[in-house]
Parts: sequence; C-alpha cells; structure tokens
Amino acid sequence: MPTIFTRIIDGEIPGTFIWRDEKCVGFMSINPMSFGHALVVPIREVDHWVDLEPDIAQHLFDVAYRISKAQQAAFSPERIGLIIAGYEVPHTHIHVLPTNQMSDLSFSNAASSVDRDDLERAADAIHQQLVAQGEETGITR
Repeated sequence: MPTIFTRIIDGEIPGTFIWRDEKCVGFMSINPMSFGHALVVPIREVDHWVDLEPDIAQHLFDVAYRISKAQQAAFSPERIGLIIAGYEVPHTHIHVLPTNQMSDLSFSNAASSVDRDDLERAADAIHQQLVAQGEETGITR
C-alpha cells in the first residue's frame, strides 16, 4: 500500500508543493512545527534514509539546502533546522523548518491542523525566494 507521501506526490491527496523534479518533491507540512515548515521527500518510497542510494541522498540534501536558503530569505529566522526522524511515515523525508530557538525543533510543537491560507502564504513566500535565487523548482505558483 502506498504511503501518504506517495499519495500526495501522485496527486491522490492534496499537497502544497514548492519543489518537484525527477527525484524528489518539496511540500509544506500539514502539521508544521513552525511557519514555513517544509518536507523534502524522494519520489521513490524508501523507509529508512540510510537505505537511500547515495546520489538520491545527496540530491535530497541539496534540495533541502536550496529550500532552507529560500526560507531564510522569506522569514528571517535565527536558524533553519533539519530533522530526519522517520518514525511518523515509512517514507524517507527531511523536515526543513525555520526556527528561532532550540525548542522549535520539538515534535510536541507540531500543529494538529493548519489553515490552508497559511500553507499557501508560506509556500508562496518560499517559492518566490527560490525563483529569485534562480532555482528551477518545477512548480508554477
């Protein structure tokens, strides 16, 4: 059975995308720990990130880096945090999130729901910065 992320990637479930290429996607978290919290997910389902092919792992981190630069420009947080936990969904994903303090990196801060307008506003701000930085995001917003 496909993971929820595969269902989002395939368009069966709505997602708020900021990146799409042949290897991965980036979309906004529906349980954000901070405003602008995004996920970078390989298209191919791989449960544990250490089982990724090295070129895919490198690509995911490259995309996460590009998204983090856009988040920094869009939201001016103190830092951008990255988390690979892998327990919530059995499909590798990197959490990329603007933070202002260490406690922002706690999953206990995850919202149980989010307003669709907030997701779109954050995605638009990130996407605008990606485009301003010359990135080809594969997404039209």
